[in-house]
Amino acid sequence: MVTLGILNDVGGVRHAFFTREGGVSKGLYASLNCSYGSGDDRAAVARNRAIAMGALGLPAESLVTGYQVHSPDVAVVERPWRREDAPKVDGLVTARPGLALGVLTADCVPVLLADGAAGIVAAAHAGWRGAKAGIVAAVVERMCALGASRDSIAAALGPAIARQSYEVGPEFPALILGRPVAAGELSRNAGEARDLFAPARRPGHFMFDLAGYVMRRCREAGIRHCDRVPADTLGEEDRFYSYRRSVLRGEPDYGRCLSAIALAP
Repeated sequence: MVTLGILNDVGGVRHAFFTREGGVSKGLYASLNCSYGSGDDRAAVARNRAIAMGALGLPAESLVTGYQVHSPDVAVVERPWRREDAPKVDGLVTARPGLALGVLTADCVPVLLADGAAGIVAAAHAGWRGAKAGIVAAVVERMCALGASRDSIAAALGPAIARQSYEVGPEFPALILGRPVAAGELSRNAGEARDLFAPARRPGHFMFDLAGYVMRRCREAGIRHCDRVPADTLGEEDRFYSYRRSVLRGEPDYGRCLSAIALAP
C-alpha cells in the first residue's frame, strides 16, 4: 500500500492507497481486487477487503463504499451499510471514528481528504466526468457543513492513469476547457491547455493529465494542502489495475484498487 505524508501528518487519521498486491484473487483479478462490481468471486473480494482493513488496523465490517456512477453526489456516512444498499454516490464523508471510507479505481483518481482538528474525513472517486461535474467541491462543501475548515483540509490524490498513457480524441479538450484546442497552441502558449494536454502521436489527438486536472479542481474548491502519488496505473501492471489497459487488450473485465481513510477508533 501507498501513503502520503500530507495525511500521515494528520493526527488521528489512517489512510492507504492499496495496490493490487497481497490479495487472494486469481486470473484477471490477481490479487487484491476489492470490487464487488467486478466479475470476481465474491468470497475472494470479501477476503481482500478484510485484508485491506487489517492493514489499517480495522475490522472488515468497518469499510464503507458507494455505488460509483461518475457523479457529483455525496453521502454522509453514520454507520456501515449492506453492500446491496449502497447509494449511488462518488463521495463519502464521516465524522464517526472507526468507519473506513473507501473508493475503488482502475485509472480514475482516488482522493482522500481530512481535517484532523475537526475530526472529519472524506473519500472521492474522481474520473474526468465526476471531476468536471464537481465531486471534489461537493465533498468539501459537505465536510464544511459538518464543521471542517476549508483552510485545514488536506487532500491526497492516489494512483491514476498518467498523462503519457491517457490518449483522448479531438473533441475531448472542449469537454474540459469549454473550447477546442489546436496542437500548435500547446507548444506556443502557457496556461491551462498546455498544463493539462500534450500532443499525441496521432494527429488531432491529445494526452490528458487527469490527476493534474483533479488537483486543479481541488485548488478551485479552496483546498490549499494537496499532494499526489506519482504513479501510472496503466503502465505499472504489476502494481495497479487499469480499465484502459483491459480495453486495449480486449480483456472482458478488470479489478479495482481500494483507497481508504478513517478516523482512528
